[in-house]
Amino acid sequence: MGDFASDIAFTLSVKAEQQRRGSRAGYQKMAEKRDWNRKITDDLRQFLETCNSFYFATATVDGQPYIQHRGGPPGFLKAVDDETLAFADFSGNRQYITVGNLAENDKAHIFLMDYANKKRVKIWGRAKFVEDDEVLIARLFDLNYKARPERVILFTVSAWDVNCPQHIPQKFELATVEEATAKLTARIAELEAEVAELKERKA
Repeated sequence: MGDFASDIAFTLSVKAEQQRRGSRAGYQKMAEKRDWNRKITDDLRQFLETCNSFYFATATVDGQPYIQHRGGPPGFLKAVDDETLAFADFSGNRQYITVGNLAENDKAHIFLMDYANKKRVKIWGRAKFVEDDEVLIARLFDLNYKARPERVILFTVSAWDVNCPQHIPQKFELATVEEATAKLTARIAELEAEVAELKERKA
């Protein structure tokens, strides 16, 4: 990594393109004034506590990328210290692309989307998988969640940043929508009952 945390993404090639296209000066000022984070902050911890899914990117040793969705109960991606994230990895389709990639290339990326609040968080780092550690798995796994944990993924944070909300479509969790509509449905039922009663009185 270079002088700034953002250099993990803004490589010499990227900076050359930024310079050619007119955005380099702005990003240089940003790095000097408020660069990306290298440590896990309280704000990030609080955000993770609400997240029930994210996208996890790895790559082969020759650079072929792969992105896999990870889901679980809110807060299943946990900050275990100020530079490490961890989650229980559940059994799935048994392709093992992610663990295969990590076995030869530990560079990884976590991409989190909060559609309801139009917020996205990008996290660069290095990851490894830990198997046959029942104590660690128990620490990270929610027993009330219907899944079978196979291993733990430990992710050491190199840098992270929050993107602007532009072009993020606003979407809401089904449970949130159902809770809101349940109140409306109940109120409609009350009003319909009142209308029916008034009609009977007039009849």
